[in-house]
Amino acid sequence: MGENAQEVYCFVETVPDKCRLCYTCILKCPAKAIKIENRQATIIRERCIGCGNCVKNCSQGAKRIVNTVPEAETLLTGVRPVVACLAPSFPIEFCETMGFRSLVGSLRRLGFARVTEVAFGADLVADRYKTLAGSDDNRSWIATTCPAVVGYVERYAVELVGSLAPIASPMIAMSRALRRMYGPDIAVVFIGPCVSKKGEWKDPAVRGDIDAVITFPELRAMLEAKGINPADCEPSDFDPPHPRAGMIFPTSRGILQSAEIPEDMFTGAIVATDGTGNLVQSVGAFGRGELDVHLLEILSCHGCVMGPGITVGGSQFLRSARLRAYVRDRLASLDEGEWRATMDSLTDLDISRSFTANDQRREEPADADIRLILARMGKEKPEDELNCGACGYLTCWEHAVAIYKGLAQTEMCLPFVIDKLQTTITELSDTHARLANVQDALMQSERLASMGQLAAGIAHELNNPLGIVLMYSNIILEQIEDEAVAEDLKTIVKEADRCKRIVSGLLNFTRRNKVAAKPTSVTELVDGFFKVHKMPETVELTVEHEVPGIVAELDSDQIVQVLTNLVTNAVAAMHERGGLRVVTGGNEREAWFKVDDSGSGIPREHMKKLFSPFFTTKKAGQGTGLGLAVTYGIVKMHRGRIDVRSNPDPAAGPTGTTFTVTLPRVWSGADSAPAEDR
Repeated sequence: MGENAQEVYCFVETVPDKCRLCYTCILKCPAKAIKIENRQATIIRERCIGCGNCVKNCSQGAKRIVNTVPEAETLLTGVRPVVACLAPSFPIEFCETMGFRSLVGSLRRLGFARVTEVAFGADLVADRYKTLAGSDDNRSWIATTCPAVVGYVERYAVELVGSLAPIASPMIAMSRALRRMYGPDIAVVFIGPCVSKKGEWKDPAVRGDIDAVITFPELRAMLEAKGINPADCEPSDFDPPHPRAGMIFPTSRGILQSAEIPEDMFTGAIVATDGTGNLVQSVGAFGRGELDVHLLEILSCHGCVMGPGITVGGSQFLRSARLRAYVRDRLASLDEGEWRATMDSLTDLDISRSFTANDQRREEPADADIRLILARMGKEKPEDELNCGACGYLTCWEHAVAIYKGLAQTEMCLPFVIDKLQTTITELSDTHARLANVQDALMQSERLASMGQLAAGIAHELNNPLGIVLMYSNIILEQIEDEAVAEDLKTIVKEADRCKRIVSGLLNFTRRNKVAAKPTSVTELVDGFFKVHKMPETVELTVEHEVPGIVAELDSDQIVQVLTNLVTNAVAAMHERGGLRVVTGGNEREAWFKVDDSGSGIPREHMKKLFSPFFTTKKAGQGTGLGLAVTYGIVKMHRGRIDVRSNPDPAAGPTGTTFTVTLPRVWSGADSAPAEDR
């Protein structure tokens, strides 16, 4: 791994195939170092503090710790003696399945020259904090035992960098102690549960103190790769220096117990807290002067016992209990004199360190800018801000701020996406309905075109012979005196005349008439129609005009033909008894008229065939089945539409049928002809 800033400070990566965009990692990230990019929750490397919360909380395993086993293996195959430093939380990971002596034996077989406990480094650090806490100065300090806390302050509370206690972590202190005891040429490998320790390994302020860092799962992988079973290894004890109270360091408030520093609830001079939520809040309160403390101790996790590099299950309390059991066992055999002598020999050991501001804060937006972003997500009023947290931010306002800073997207808002999805579904449904109508119209047009070609040929071939039959039949009828023969001839004339009308209908159906559109009052057209069209006395006619005087550009003769066909069909459907209601209306773009009858209605199975040529529900000899086909053609030539609503079931309500013809008020057809050319 290289030495640039990105690689130094980020040891978490995304597994693309596993990321499901649940935003849990964003919600749990105290540094908001994750953004959605190319439909992946990716790490913003320079913002990451290495707390490992995203690793612990991703149920899909889409966040993982970057593998650093190759660095450790390279050291083990080198010429320098390599010392393994086990973090104080190791009993939680290993001691349930193997005794610590078997673990030490397996590490020696793996190639480590010495195996030690970092808990002694914690003893050294605790001693320095005890001195710091007992000093008479009025300064307030933030403990620096947790690298994730240090990383957060350096990036997001840079004004507090000077308040970071200038004391190295137990890992660094242990490494320096080992080099004092065993010589500067040794290589030191830290093994623990922490991601941020990998970042600390590469931190320029302490670079060179540690040669490699691996996690507990990576140690398991190394043992498995070498085929090493700890149960088969010769048990062995840890190498000196042996720890004392530092073994309890991984628990919450462990530093205070190790240093025998009382957390006085009355004075509040010493305050300890843990967890990433408390990390953000306590640092913020410290910076605002709300914490009147001499020392603030923070652990990013709820104690190192809950580190992201621990694979065994169990609650924080169970893990702490396991650790305490190990500590009690080890303290029972501790040589206090030897421990004190080692501590005294290292009183002059330099375990100080410095810190550097690495400001990753971004410009805070004005309230007006946030309001605009919220409005884009449909949050016009405060009550629209649901603060559901589904986006990974606790409030809608925080989400909007993150959007402004380029850390988030509007599509992360679940209510906004749901509303957008519902709108899209509605639009798709409308589009589908329109496409279905267009498809029906195209199919109807294809049927009409096919029937038109057939009908044109039939009409052309039959028209002249029918005319001759009618002419000669009438001539013979005038000359015949036999009444019986005359009646037969009258039947011939009648049926031939009927054939003539059918042929005429075919010609009207097939002829591509041009629309001679001109401004026409729909109201006057309908009123004029009923002045000349006589209705049966048994039919009650009602004519209504919702928008009197509405004008549309149309071919009045063709529309009168449409009206004639619809009214004729309506009267036939009522068997010349009932109510006929004709209504006109319109708006700025369209004019329409409805023909509503109280007849028996149209069966559902007939609706799709309604405008097909030669389809009729009338008795044989009473209709040609061309009226509605012609009507459909005229309406379509006007760029209009015709809709049908019918109820044939008395149980569902009054029976009847309503035809609605809708026409554009402004004619825009290309196949129109001037009115005077008709």
